[in-house]
Amino acid sequence: MAGHSKFKNIMHRKGAQDKKRSNLFSKLSREITVAAKMGMPDPDMNPRLRLAVNAAKAQSMPKDNIQRAIDKASANDGENYEEVRYEGYGPAGVALIVEALTDNRNRTATAVRTAFSKNGGNLGTEGSVQHGFERLGLIEYPASAGDEEKVLEAAIEAGAQDVESSEDGHTIWTAADDLHQVATDLEKALGEAENVKLAWKPNITVDMDEGSAGTLLKLVDALDDDDDVQTVWGNYEISDEIMEKLG
Repeated sequence: MAGHSKFKNIMHRKGAQDKKRSNLFSKLSREITVAAKMGMPDPDMNPRLRLAVNAAKAQSMPKDNIQRAIDKASANDGENYEEVRYEGYGPAGVALIVEALTDNRNRTATAVRTAFSKNGGNLGTEGSVQHGFERLGLIEYPASAGDEEKVLEAAIEAGAQDVESSEDGHTIWTAADDLHQVATDLEKALGEAENVKLAWKPNITVDMDEGSAGTLLKLVDALDDDDDVQTVWGNYEISDEIMEKLG
């Protein structure tokens, strides 16, 4: 089960980018509101809402903001968001999956298409790249949660599918339907996770050269800057050396 994953490096870089975004709290709030509308407004009774609240806490979102987002679900504010997924290709044939929550499909589709076309990419049809990814549950813990053996043992006990440990921390993969239960069991053994979410894990990653990597990161940043876009997943791998050169 254990091993080192290039994908973990991607996720850590992506996480670092996420924290810098000024609109991060608004995206987290939107997911909390949608999750609360789709089920009970109690995180203990609503697995998706619990995941959304945990993700907000991991980014140090104030409790008042979290509660307001939950309360908004029951208020008649006229905002009805729907989940939309876009798929396409970036520079060097990198496959990208863009997850969005929008109250205006036309606005979001136009913005996503523009981001792709201006940054060396092409927006594809739904299902065009999804076959290269697996839909799984993703749970991340810092290295301080325990050594590789402790985390592996806890993950096996909780029913996880795979564990990847490195000096940066631990990545635990689960079946999508098992994410809530595995995360709950792991919290008892290892404490609160840094990150718990459904993820698109690529089956194969593409190594990027400096030129393509620079263009790709501009594309990912352009997509991230859109308020409607929640998450961008990709099958790319950029070496630490190239990341340092790109600054």
